[in-house]
Amino acid sequence: MELDKINRAYFVGIGGIGMSALARYFAKRGVAVCGYDKTRTKLTETLEQEGILISYLDEAAALPCAFLDKHDDTLVVYTPAIPKDSKILNHFKNKNFSLKKRSEVLGIISKGMFCIAVAGTHGKTTTSSIVAHLLKDTGYDCTAFLGGITSNYNSNVLFGKNNVVVVEADEYDRSFLTLHPDVAVITSMDADHLDIYGDKRHLEESFHLFANQLKEGGKLYAHEGLPLKEAITYAASSTATARAENLRVEGSKFVFDYTDASHTIKDLNLMLPGKHNVENTTAAIAIALQLGIDAEKVKQAVASFKGVKRRFEYVVNNDRQIYIDDYAHHPEELKACFDAVRQLYPDKKLTVVFQPHLFSRTRDFADDFAKVLSTADELMLLEIYPARELPIEGINAAYLLDKITLNNKQVCTKEFVVKYVKETKPELILTVGAGDIDTLIEPLKNTINNA
Repeated sequence: MELDKINRAYFVGIGGIGMSALARYFAKRGVAVCGYDKTRTKLTETLEQEGILISYLDEAAALPCAFLDKHDDTLVVYTPAIPKDSKILNHFKNKNFSLKKRSEVLGIISKGMFCIAVAGTHGKTTTSSIVAHLLKDTGYDCTAFLGGITSNYNSNVLFGKNNVVVVEADEYDRSFLTLHPDVAVITSMDADHLDIYGDKRHLEESFHLFANQLKEGGKLYAHEGLPLKEAITYAASSTATARAENLRVEGSKFVFDYTDASHTIKDLNLMLPGKHNVENTTAAIAIALQLGIDAEKVKQAVASFKGVKRRFEYVVNNDRQIYIDDYAHHPEELKACFDAVRQLYPDKKLTVVFQPHLFSRTRDFADDFAKVLSTADELMLLEIYPARELPIEGINAAYLLDKITLNNKQVCTKEFVVKYVKETKPELILTVGAGDIDTLIEPLKNTINNA
């Protein structure tokens, strides 16, 4: 399907962060955009305010008339998170509509453009957002499709006037294999999505296939230590090709120097905490310099990057209490997040509220989750968020809790968390997870601010 021939687009699962970015993109192009999602959220309400019609009823009868029968100018985009028995999805299948996954549509959009694709089991949202910000803030410009709401732009899609596009390349369901980038970044290849891949070997094989899809003459950037040949390596080490050096904490900022074979940038200031975010920024700087952007402009852009919503986001930060929210939902992400908190606040008691995401992920990484969660001072564990999965017998929050060696731990509800925070006023609280734990943000924020 050719981009210029699409006049109508329907998104099944429009409330997803990647799906909503595409919906906004097509609406901006003047395409008639509608969609379905099972839950009304702040994001879907924002889309509705932007003029996109959304239904929350999974019935074919709820579809607008324009989408009842197939038309050659109509695109239907769906997410694998939608159940196979979805009535709306099956309506489109039965009527032989052209159905595309989000990644396939990104492939259509990026075809003929200079494509920068960022992949990895974690780190890809922040890294792609930093890349896009460096290009935007320095005046180089780009279009971008991101997996989070960037704080600088309050959006997950950016519109540019040149031929450059930055995309977050999702490894789930091998989706990123529809892309053919000019520049690719692989941030990490830790075992994840084993419900799809079965084992780490098959996951790594998929990343190798993605790396091989670079256009001729393209460049691959990979975190040092990943088993990828002919990659430009980056890391906070002395042996990577693009290096973050002299890393230190000054106040609430991380400060570091950037070095590669041709450039040195001293005293870069980064608002995002943690060594992992310094490394994400290092990859983005390497790409910006490769594109010929002036080093001083890059330095200024790094200093002005405010981060991504739900990626180490300060919800409350005052003399009495600090409340941070993060999307971490894999043991390695949790560890990186906890490390960043401890570096910034080594003397504060850390209260963690964690919501496991997926029964299969909880089962596959239970010991790793337990090891990291045991390093908190206090833990409140919510029940597992099922997302696209059916329950697995014996796998629940209590199963994970039993493996955690921390004494001060409990399984509880969101309502209990709000009540507990109101009564005990913890000095440093961290909510983490990828499910619907974000619905706790406003109640906790209000509770803390009104204390």
